[in-house]
Amino acid sequence: WGNLSQHELDFASADSAMGHAADLALGLALAQPRHRVICLNGDGSMLMSLGTLATIAECRATNLILFIAQNNTYEITGNQPTPGAGKIDFAAMAHAAGFPHAFTFDDDFEYALRLDTVLHLSGPVLVVVRVSPGNEKPLARGHSDEVPYLRPSLAQSAHGLRKALSDEH
Repeated sequence: WGNLSQHELDFASADSAMGHAADLALGLALAQPRHRVICLNGDGSMLMSLGTLATIAECRATNLILFIAQNNTYEITGNQPTPGAGKIDFAAMAHAAGFPHAFTFDDDFEYALRLDTVLHLSGPVLVVVRVSPGNEKPLARGHSDEVPYLRPSLAQSAHGLRKALSDEH
């Protein structure tokens, strides 16, 4: 996503807090109830913090949509297989935790057909999109990185987001 959007409200990477993008998104959703918060998470990262599904459901963050790209690997660190690869049903877990809406898509056409409706549901909403593993190299962060969203630290990204939100008022 960080390669596609440079919007000031995008918080494009939580890699130094691996496994906690959904936690950060919940905090943002609760702190900014007038904003729709969309979290793009990997299945490996979601596996690292499954308890977050119960916390999100309990908090009833109606403005939160959690997407999980399920490729059955820890892509961000080199595509190692995740535990239970191909057997994990995140939508069933989300329903069991109390999410009012949870979907799994493995067909491009059905996903495209239903996405607009899904994006307008009152949350929390979980959307699992089954995808093939990518072939990107493990992420690196630093001032010389070619990918702009990887240059700032997590703290710098958070400060930038806070500034963008305060500038809206």
